[in-house]
Amino acid sequence: MFNRTCLLVTRWTFAVLVKCIYLTSIPSTKTLTDSETDARVARICDLLVAHYGNTISDRNTPPIDELILTILSQNTNDRNSQRAFDSLKAKYDSWDMLLSAREEAVAQVIRSSGSYRLKAKRIKAALAEIKERVGRLDLSLLKNMDLQDATKWLTSIYGVGPKTAAIVLLFSFGKPTLPVDTHVWRVSKRLGLVSESTSREAAQKKLEAVVPTGCVYSMNHNLVTHGRQVCKAQRPLCERCFLSSLCDWFLSRRLV
Repeated sequence: MFNRTCLLVTRWTFAVLVKCIYLTSIPSTKTLTDSETDARVARICDLLVAHYGNTISDRNTPPIDELILTILSQNTNDRNSQRAFDSLKAKYDSWDMLLSAREEAVAQVIRSSGSYRLKAKRIKAALAEIKERVGRLDLSLLKNMDLQDATKWLTSIYGVGPKTAAIVLLFSFGKPTLPVDTHVWRVSKRLGLVSESTSREAAQKKLEAVVPTGCVYSMNHNLVTHGRQVCKAQRPLCERCFLSSLCDWFLSRRLV
């Protein structure tokens, strides 16, 4: 019994030692130089484009539409938010008509999106503020602003955070920003592009700083796709992942 216990302890100690040695050799972004990090990120971008394509989105919605759809998408899935958006379009002939409607009436139309009263409040408040500032429901003034100014303008509106602003600016204006949803956040942390403790807002700033401008446009779409199809939250399919050799999360668990 004693010998067997000693043997088990010895094996366990050896395994831990091997793992520690192995982990210290992993080329994490925490220890890479700036040039090495740039090369690593560029390689990830290239692999994502090779597998999922070089596109930002197959939708091309007007800025106000995109803003409303994005508010509806908060804390729900695409199917529910799109259904709520379609219900709004069917109910109101224009966004001015929605702005004139009672908040509770709007809320009932978008029940399928969840948190519908809060979202109705945010939508009406955002539209009212845009109309007060611009004189009409129009966001085309953002087109000629640089990214920083456009982001600041949008996020100063009630209910519009960095992610919502980034989605509008990327998809409606083609500006080089990188919205961070739950999939982008999870995959970027596992890859080591941002640290595990990084918030979504901080992750967006970090990713925009390290991702090449030419790749920013496809990065959101491709990381979302990868997160849904391969790098899933509960059971990631590491054995079929083409990014595994560049993934801190995978490499740190190979010997577990």
